[in-house]
Amino acid sequence: MKTVLEMISEKVSEGFSRCGYEASYGKVGLSNRPDLCELQCNGAMAAAKAYHKAPIAIAQEIVKVLAGDEDFSEISAVPPGFINISLSSDFLAGYLGSMAGEDKFGLDTSSPKKIIVDYGGPNVAKPLHVGHLRAAIIGESVKRICRYMGNEVIGDVHLGDWGLQMGLIITELRERKGDLVYFDEDYTGEYPDEPPFTLTELEEIYPAASARSKTDEAYKEAALLATRQLQDGRRGYRAIWKHIMDVSIPDLKRNYDDLSVEFDWWKGESSVDALIPGMAEDMKKKGMAYESEGALVVDVAEESDTKEIPPCMILKSDGASLYTTTDLATILDRMNTFGPDRIIYVVDKRQDMHFVQVFRCARKCGIVNEDTGLDFLGFGTMNGKDGKPFKTREGGVMRLEMLINDIRAAMLKKITENHETDPEEAEETSRTVALAAIKYGDLSNQATKDYIFDVDKFTSFEGNTGPYILYTIVRIKSILARYTGSEGSIPLAIKKPETEQARALMLSLTKFAPTIAAAYEEIAPHRICAFVYDVCNDLNRFYHETRILAEEDREKKEGYIALIDLTKRILETCIDLLGFSAPERM
Repeated sequence: MKTVLEMISEKVSEGFSRCGYEASYGKVGLSNRPDLCELQCNGAMAAAKAYHKAPIAIAQEIVKVLAGDEDFSEISAVPPGFINISLSSDFLAGYLGSMAGEDKFGLDTSSPKKIIVDYGGPNVAKPLHVGHLRAAIIGESVKRICRYMGNEVIGDVHLGDWGLQMGLIITELRERKGDLVYFDEDYTGEYPDEPPFTLTELEEIYPAASARSKTDEAYKEAALLATRQLQDGRRGYRAIWKHIMDVSIPDLKRNYDDLSVEFDWWKGESSVDALIPGMAEDMKKKGMAYESEGALVVDVAEESDTKEIPPCMILKSDGASLYTTTDLATILDRMNTFGPDRIIYVVDKRQDMHFVQVFRCARKCGIVNEDTGLDFLGFGTMNGKDGKPFKTREGGVMRLEMLINDIRAAMLKKITENHETDPEEAEETSRTVALAAIKYGDLSNQATKDYIFDVDKFTSFEGNTGPYILYTIVRIKSILARYTGSEGSIPLAIKKPETEQARALMLSLTKFAPTIAAAYEEIAPHRICAFVYDVCNDLNRFYHETRILAEEDREKKEGYIALIDLTKRILETCIDLLGFSAPERM
């Protein structure tokens, strides 16, 4: 289904052609003066230069041949050469009616691709903290948007399970429990099924080891050696590694479940370890990789670079792999397994240089196809009200589940303080609204920018917040429930707008398809948030100025109900793309 702008652009382009001008000048956009008109064409300004005519004269010609078009309630030429257009009520009603009956409201999803979204990226053996929030929230929304556009999408958590943190845990465990069988190199039997630590112990072991490695050089060297031995296949260390994974992953899944975040692939850096030797050898055979100070590197700098781009290091001088190595091997694994058309990485923007090197190396060494898309969506920092990275009151890094619980408690208090409600229902509603507060609070900001995580603001039922969006949807649900309780089924026919408020709401809804398409092309969930907020504002203005259920004219009432039902369906679709849902009551 064509968008409104596409349909009207075709008509105006035809007008340019009929007047002897290039049709391409007829492109129409949204008006930047909605108080004067809804749509605007500036083509006469450009045509004036090519045809050596006054722009207003060209605009007047176009208006003259299009003046009788039934899709326009008004079309006029305005100095110095703008063509202002307002749509007819019949056109709006017809267009919304078509949207209501179309799959995905007329969104074009006819060019499916195979896409992998790499997001999450937590290190095992560590609890999720607020620093993991943005990757999870943004990545989940990007994955859902890509799927809604008709693509086959694989979400990959890409666990950090193969680096120095593993060596640190092994070293610290040896310090504490050196008599464990895992440290006996002569042991050839089976290792215990039960891990030698609990999740709580594991979460204490890693920070203790990390802190000690910063001041104890011998300890750090031991951890580096343990990392290499793990990667080289030492049996006891591989068994410890398996215990770490078995203890960590269920907890990670539980935390991600609390955020309604799901992954299709629970693979990590370790899963591609076997591919690294062959990949490195292939790079050398192709003449791309060479030794530099004992390390294996690939030059990725280009003549057009305005800043220095260092070589991409594949293997360290001791033969150990790095993040670049495992990321490249992961791309190789994905190409072999899925053959994706596009891979999208949702990672902290401070990793920008890393991904420049990885992407260039992958292309230069033929790991990806020439037309494989490699996109890096680098997100900014989530800060507290002081403008610094979000911390606990004590100044530490806040665990993610603690943040979620705090928001849930705040929402539960707001939900129960104004009216009595069933405790179980209130608890469930608070979970739903808290998730909306967290996700919408993040996604309504452009991903690349830092933002302030303001609990008071994000949990408010007023303003551009998740609770406000949900309250609006619940308001519609309440009206529809009362209507169906007395009238039966929801009417389908969208009627001509009777008021300015109805017209504004209908115009907002027509922007659904172009908004979703833009959010997909630009990897920009915040565009959907802006659309949702505008629709909610227009819906609430319509609600306050319109007697919906009290309307005595049956045809008008049915038109109102059909309109708000379409609004609900579109809003629910949008918030699902953002990663949350609306309760039945609030």
